[in-house]
Amino acid sequence: MSIPIKFGTDGWRGVIAEDFTFENVRICAQGAADYLKDAGLAHRGLVVGYDTRFASEDFAAAVAEVTAANGIKVYLCQQAAPTPIVSYAILMQKAGGAVIITASHNPGSWNGFKYKGEQASSASPEVLAQLEKHIARTQAHGKVMRTPLDQGLKDGMIERIDPSLSYLHHIGELVDLERLRNSGLKVVVDSMYGVGAGYFHTILSGGTTEVIEIHAERNPLFPGIQPEPIASNLVELCATVKECGASVGLATDGDADRIGIVDEKGNFLTTLQVFALLTLYLLEVRGQRGAIIKTITSSAMLYRLGEIYGVPVYETPVGFKYVAPKMIAEDALIGGEESGGFAFRGHIPERDGILSGLFFLDLMIKQQKSPSQLVDYLYSKVGPHHYDRVDIEFPSAERQAINDRLSTATPSYIDNTEVEEVNTDDGFRFLLADHSWLLIRFSGTEPLFRIYAESDSPQRVKRLLSEGRKMAGF
Repeated sequence: MSIPIKFGTDGWRGVIAEDFTFENVRICAQGAADYLKDAGLAHRGLVVGYDTRFASEDFAAAVAEVTAANGIKVYLCQQAAPTPIVSYAILMQKAGGAVIITASHNPGSWNGFKYKGEQASSASPEVLAQLEKHIARTQAHGKVMRTPLDQGLKDGMIERIDPSLSYLHHIGELVDLERLRNSGLKVVVDSMYGVGAGYFHTILSGGTTEVIEIHAERNPLFPGIQPEPIASNLVELCATVKECGASVGLATDGDADRIGIVDEKGNFLTTLQVFALLTLYLLEVRGQRGAIIKTITSSAMLYRLGEIYGVPVYETPVGFKYVAPKMIAEDALIGGEESGGFAFRGHIPERDGILSGLFFLDLMIKQQKSPSQLVDYLYSKVGPHHYDRVDIEFPSAERQAINDRLSTATPSYIDNTEVEEVNTDDGFRFLLADHSWLLIRFSGTEPLFRIYAESDSPQRVKRLLSEGRKMAGF
């Protein structure tokens, strides 16, 4: 019996050759084609992109073959491309959506199937429910249409495209690239063997700015790291920044829709600090105004910035499938989540690690401050905020028991501080009287649960994380 294909916080993912197979990918592609027909979007075509993981180009070709056989024009990327670039291609091609073969930050044994809507954003929960319905129907009846790739290319139903050119032109309209190229910064870039390799070098070359790249070659094994730009995976980037006397370190995840920042001292900036700094950049440096969309795991600093600059702040569950629709509805200035994915008005309502990195460099130049000085400046406005997260793997059979323990946990105090509110919209979040918070939630893409905490000192954060482990029974 086939295992149901379900879309988590960001697409469907599975272990290659175990559940992420050509058969299942073709089933997903047939479901996507049926959805496009039902939604009246089939005539607009479908963009198909892929990352640098094992056989991603072959899985993408399989998607193209199925889609073309359904009479839907396919715009197939001629080379691996970052997720934000493939998403932007939806607008350029006026397509009905996009499928991207990527497992983002998962280990090398995984791959995935992301679906993007016609507005170049992560599909909403409602759209994903329709996709899952069509996929389940295909699984049940086994009817998958398919035409050979060569035939589709010959018939014109499949067209190879290079989406990077229009994207790079558009980026040049959002930030002064000439100023960045001649800033004299020394930037170390870690693309983590992912699809973001070469982009910062291409964009920033030609002036006094120096770009040093590490892990820029394709290696689907991701040796020694998992392609997620968090502190534990960026040890080499931190060391290289210090050894080179660099101004900053930038890291993108496997499909380059997320960013990690290392300061000039080789210290990792938390994603919550980066989110707040990018928001401060848009509000203060660029003088823009608009709503801030944050997920439940994002920083309380954003509420303070909203107060200071007189803009509303909206909170959603984790996942850009929730953030993107709210950004569109509110014409939001910025939307983001704790994982390091940020989207900006005037671009696409989708995470973009490349543009996020460029905006951060522009913030450094405009403020004439190093990353550590920028954090100090941020804290002078919102007060000190420290954050950390721990990820804990667990046997799938224990999930219900963990959930039951958390459901019945009703502490009045955590770390000697009164619990003022318990929020269960996405996991279990405990808001404390001193504005600290603790959150425990299951991952939507991996067999683990995460514990998050934010408070006014690193020591307090560690204690809160420890309390979270006890509540979960670990």
